[in-house]
This record gives sequence, C-alpha cells and structure tokens, in this order.
Amino acid sequence: MTFKEKVYEITKNIPKGKVATYGQIAKMAGNPKAGRAVGVIMKNNPFAPIVPCHRVVASNGELTGYSAGNGVATKKEMLLKEGVSFVGGKINLLVSLWIPK
Repeated sequence: MTFKEKVYEITKNIPKGKVATYGQIAKMAGNPKAGRAVGVIMKNNPFAPIVPCHRVVASNGELTGYSAGNGVATKKEMLLKEGVSFVGGKINLLVSLWIPK
C-alpha cells in the first residue's frame, strides 16, 4: 500500500465528532515528518465524503485549507454539525482528538 493509500485508509476511519491532525495521520501512515504531504493528499481527495478530509486539522486545532464549499467556513460548519468541540475558534483537541484503539 502506498503512503497516499494509507492516508486515505486512516482518514476513512476517523469517526464523526472527532478529528485527527495532519502529523498524527502522517505518523500512523509510517512517515512522521510528512504532515504537509498529508495536507496535499487531503486537498486532492477524490473520495469525499467516504474519506472525510474535513476531519483533518492542524496540530494546534486550527482549521486549515478546505477546497469544498466556502473553504474553512464550510469545514467548521461540518465539524460543528458532527459535534466537534471548539474553544476560541480552534478545535478543543482535549475533547475532540481521535485516539484510535
């Protein structure tokens, strides 16, 4: 399985109401320094909504790039509808970070 395929497979498993970081997914896919590459892969995701790229965020909880709808505003709206917790415009990672078992 290629790195890109691993990224899509991991992202596909992020449950509603949770998020993962670009770096977290990169590490899980076998390349901990490839967070930016994960961002590019998410930007070009042809499998939405099966691969929920809107659930992938920056390591500090900020919402970064989103190519659908009205960009980051759409991403935030989708996450709020799914029950993701926000504090001061950022995701509360203490509550909403996905910890796979």
